Amino acid sequence: MGDLGFWALAQQEPEHLALVTPDGEELTAGTLLGRANQVVHALRGFGLKPGDVVATLLPNSVEYLEIYLACLQAGWYLVPINHHLVGPEVGYIVGDSGAKVFIAHERFEDAALIAAEEAEIASSTCLSVGEIIGFNDYTRLRNNQPTTLPEDRTLGDVMNYTSGTTGKPKGVYRKLLGVTPEQGALALVGILFLFGVQPQDDNVHIIGSPLYHTAVTRFGGASIHMGHTIVLMDKWTPEKMLQLIEQYNVTTSHMVPTQFHRLLELDEATRAKYDVSSLRHMIHAAAPCPVDTKRKMIEWWGDSIDEYYAASEGGGSVVNAKEWMQKPGTVGKAWPNSELAIFDDEGNRLETPGAIGTVYMAMANSSFEYHKDKEKTEKNRVGNFFTVGDIGYLDEDGFLFLCDRKSDMIISGGANIYPAEIEAVMQGHPKIYDVAVFGIPDEDWGERVHAVVQPAEGIVGDAALRDELLAYCADKLAKFKTPKAIDFKAELPRDESGKLYKRKLRDPFWEGREKAI
Repeated sequence: MGDLGFWALAQQEPEHLALVTPDGEELTAGTLLGRANQVVHALRGFGLKPGDVVATLLPNSVEYLEIYLACLQAGWYLVPINHHLVGPEVGYIVGDSGAKVFIAHERFEDAALIAAEEAEIASSTCLSVGEIIGFNDYTRLRNNQPTTLPEDRTLGDVMNYTSGTTGKPKGVYRKLLGVTPEQGALALVGILFLFGVQPQDDNVHIIGSPLYHTAVTRFGGASIHMGHTIVLMDKWTPEKMLQLIEQYNVTTSHMVPTQFHRLLELDEATRAKYDVSSLRHMIHAAAPCPVDTKRKMIEWWGDSIDEYYAASEGGGSVVNAKEWMQKPGTVGKAWPNSELAIFDDEGNRLETPGAIGTVYMAMANSSFEYHKDKEKTEKNRVGNFFTVGDIGYLDEDGFLFLCDRKSDMIISGGANIYPAEIEAVMQGHPKIYDVAVFGIPDEDWGERVHAVVQPAEGIVGDAALRDELLAYCADKLAKFKTPKAIDFKAELPRDESGKLYKRKLRDPFWEGREKAI
């Protein structure tokens, strides 16, 4: 079959195995399509029209995927929210996105209830998978609808939220194409063509990372629309992944370096117990991967280890295992229809190989904007190029090397953490005069959150204050954003204008460490 796009493929081969749920249930393409169609009919009952937003707070589940498939054939924006966030953080995204419908899992009831109240979203359009007090039952609402293909179908999109230097998340918004799902199918699968992945050739894609991550949905969605089978994990563990790889002859996945660390921690006997010869393209990104870690994974999994560099906003570069072994540490060359460039702080393009500056990317389809933030949209542009603030250089062959992180951003286990947001919360405590938050090395997660506090006058920086501050953060910040340790200093290094020299605090922790990819 030459068609692409799950909806067409499911009608042609309804008995194709489309999804293996975290519980091991196997769903055919026809069944999954029917459920996605039901979701469209149900949400249209709330008056949703093309361009409207559906926000979700869900674990990796069949419900997430059926909602994804519903939104993308009804012309809606799906806003998947990180379920590790606390109520006010979730509420901000629900409200800022303008969501008309909010769907949450009972596992996250506390955060969902606070978020719905803070976003002032109508209770009638709050739906729960499982039971959440005051929310309508999602499953019952869906099951009361027909499984027939909806009329007036038009391609929707996913609007992921990514944080910025202001500390408040911003939605990465792209205008809808105004085409049918079938006409837009090629745009949904293009990311996998970069790695040579082909449609309908017995590929099996395993999803072990949370689907609220941009890349996890993009790559998993591309696999669905190529007619591949999806094996879905709720909670990722290294040995369980190996077991599923062998059981279902998994060929592809999207991973982060923390998962590589966990896999390599398994003893040799456990690693040797499972057959991973089916692997073809185990694609990784989202965080710096130490050279030694990647080399060991290539020794184990062979040429299946692919890497790319991109962002929620676009991309990017790509490198396969053979190329990487020739240039260890690179994140690759520009992918088709993309261009990489290095600019200095004055906006001048640096053409000399090895010249270090800010990394910019240009893509034919990079016409994104930050939702409700024109200033931020324009600030990260130079002509047709955009940047996410990484520092690096291009070698004589056009391969990109990243030699520093974004100036302040912390990348921990593949998650982007922005110190400005954490600092803003901590500054609200009356016993803090000044605070600096930054990432320090962590063998497991890449980086962990560290804070240095200048106590208010007359306040002693001791263990009791540390415990008080951590407790203060607990219900205002997600656990992964909360500092793992707090140091105290009599004064933080600032110049006369108030600029904080964060490097003076951060650099001692990185001394002798390899900060490049």
